[in-house]
Amino acid sequence: MALIEHQIWRHFMQALRLISPALDASQVRVGDVPVPIAGEGEVLIEVAFAGLNFSDVMARRGDPGYAASYPFIPGLEIAGIVREVADGAQLAPGDRVAAFVPGGGLAELAVASAALTVRVPPEVPLDLAATAPLMLSTAILLLEDVGRIRPGESLLMHSAGGGLGSSVSQVAAFLHAGVKVGTVGREDKIAAARNAGWDHVVVRDGNWPLKVQQLLPDGVELVLDPTGTDNLDHDARLVAAGGRMVLFGNPGGGDLSPLPGLRTLMAGNIGILGFSIRRLSADKPTRVAAALARALDLLASGAIRPEVTVIDGLVNVAAVHNLLASGRGVGKYVAAVTPE
Repeated sequence: MALIEHQIWRHFMQALRLISPALDASQVRVGDVPVPIAGEGEVLIEVAFAGLNFSDVMARRGDPGYAASYPFIPGLEIAGIVREVADGAQLAPGDRVAAFVPGGGLAELAVASAALTVRVPPEVPLDLAATAPLMLSTAILLLEDVGRIRPGESLLMHSAGGGLGSSVSQVAAFLHAGVKVGTVGREDKIAAARNAGWDHVVVRDGNWPLKVQQLLPDGVELVLDPTGTDNLDHDARLVAAGGRMVLFGNPGGGDLSPLPGLRTLMAGNIGILGFSIRRLSADKPTRVAAALARALDLLASGAIRPEVTVIDGLVNVAAVHNLLASGRGVGKYVAAVTPE
């Protein structure tokens, strides 16, 4: 009987699947699927915790580029235990690891590239480690690698009340940034953004640009904008001479507006940069892995400590995706899949 149970474990697992694109959870199913096989340079990980992100919602509704085909298992960041190692992977079964995956994370077992898998320090519990591959690594890359913030420089970030906003605030404080202003889309997110450490929180109503200008009359050195191009014109007017704007999201999923013209950029000495951790992980995995290792080290030292809400099991994930889709999510959510 034990042998039969072992064979079942080896061939099937529980996973959350998106059967076809939908604007709600009507096409979400949790059930048995075949266990994936690790290829050369890959590892098979027993997922203890999986981070939940808005990109899961974009895959659920069928936005281009988020699911290659359906049915699709979402989930981009995981933490767990290495179970199998294929040729070329410098890891060992039993290692506690965190990994960025291109999908498939919301399952009991997931395959990850060894190049994007990092050992978790013993001081870091796996529920916190599951916030590092996408959320914390993105915060570090946005601030250090792309935005290149310097001590004392001011920071403006939209959607500051979510998990990424909380991480950006903490990492920016660790890097000795200057005044940090966060915007939120709803008044009920003000408290969460303030608790995350933002010096000032502004609701994006009709007067929000004026409020930011009053807080930072000399302009903003670094703007982080995950809202597509909806706020781009305001961002360009608020950025200081020599400042940078980093665009890294399109939550609405629609067409993006044109960028400001070269004349505007030259006149203001403004830089506009784009960022996608999914593309960077494919093109420059060593940079993403370095950010992941740095994130885990910051967690181990206690320099940053994201607030995490742990969701019990895959069956409860769809409800959190609904919260994120409606803009009512607060902070960071991770799903307990097969906890330690």
